[in-house]
Amino acid sequence: MKLFDRNKLNIKPLSARESKSDTSIFINPESLAAKITQQESAKIKAIAEAIKESKKNNAPVIFSFGAHFIKNGLSLILIELMKKGYVQHILGNGAVSIHDWELAFQGKTEEDVKKYVKEGQFGIWQETGFYINKAINLHPELGYGEALGKFICESKISHPHKHQSVLAQSYQLKIPASICTSIGHDIIYTHPECKGESIGKASYIDFLKFAATIENFENATYISIGSAITSPMVFEKALSMAKNLAIQQHKKLENYTLVVNDIQPGDWDWKKGEPSKDNPAYYLRFCKTFSRMGGDFQYIRMDNKAFLHNLYHQLK
Repeated sequence: MKLFDRNKLNIKPLSARESKSDTSIFINPESLAAKITQQESAKIKAIAEAIKESKKNNAPVIFSFGAHFIKNGLSLILIELMKKGYVQHILGNGAVSIHDWELAFQGKTEEDVKKYVKEGQFGIWQETGFYINKAINLHPELGYGEALGKFICESKISHPHKHQSVLAQSYQLKIPASICTSIGHDIIYTHPECKGESIGKASYIDFLKFAATIENFENATYISIGSAITSPMVFEKALSMAKNLAIQQHKKLENYTLVVNDIQPGDWDWKKGEPSKDNPAYYLRFCKTFSRMGGDFQYIRMDNKAFLHNLYHQLK
C-alpha cells in the first residue's frame, strides 16, 4: 500500500502565516472577572471550597481542557493557580500543545483554516512541525507534555514568551502535564520530522502518568473545561484502572468532585440517570461520560473565561 510522501510537501516558514491571535489574548489574573449571576457565583464558590478541601486532604486537583482554553487567553490564570498549589496535574489534547508552543515561540497562533485549506497550506508550517516533533523525538521517555516543556525552557531555540506557556511553567514547577493526542488530529503529523513511534510512546507515557495520579483520586477534584472528547475519554479509562487496583487493595475510591464547564446547552438533570437515546442530551458525550463515573458530578454552562477567572478570585 502506497504511503503519502511528506518530503514532497511545500512546507512554508511560520513567519509567512497569518495568525488570528497573539499574546494580547492573555487575561491578567488580577483583573476584574466577568460578572455572573448570584446562582452561578454560588456554584463557583462551592467548587472553590471543594478544591480547597482536596488540597487540605493532600488529594489531587486536576485541570483538563481543550485548545480554546489557550486561545481564549486563560494560560496566565492557570499558571497562577499552579504556582499557588491548586493544581497537581493538567491534561490536554495535541492542539493544546500546539497553541501553547506557538505563543511561546512567536507570540502568535491560530490560523484561518478555511483560507489555508483552500491554498493547500493548512498546518504545513516549518517551525511548528519541526520543533514540536524534535522536542518529542529527543525525549519521548519523558512524555509529550514534559518533553515539550523541557524544550521550551532549556533548548537553544529562543522562546521569548515562555513565561506565558502552560507547558513551560508546568515543567519548571514539576507539575505533570499530560498531552494525550490522537493520531492524525494535529498539524504536526504532516511534517517529515514526525515519528509515530515517538509520539505514540510519549503520549502513552502521559496517559500512564495521568492514571497514576487518578490512583490517589479519593477526595480529589477534577475540573474539565471545554474538552468534549479527550477529557471524558481519557478520564474514564484511567478511573477504571485506578478502581481496579483500589478494589484489589481494599482501598476506598468513591468520594470525589467532577466539574464540567462548557457552553453547550445542558438542561438534563443527570442525577436522575441517563436520558433515552432519542433525547439529544444522551449524545452530549462529556456529560454522559462523567455522569457515569460516580462521585459528585456537576455541569456548569458558562463561558470558560468567566468560569476560570471567577474561580481564581474565589480561590484567592
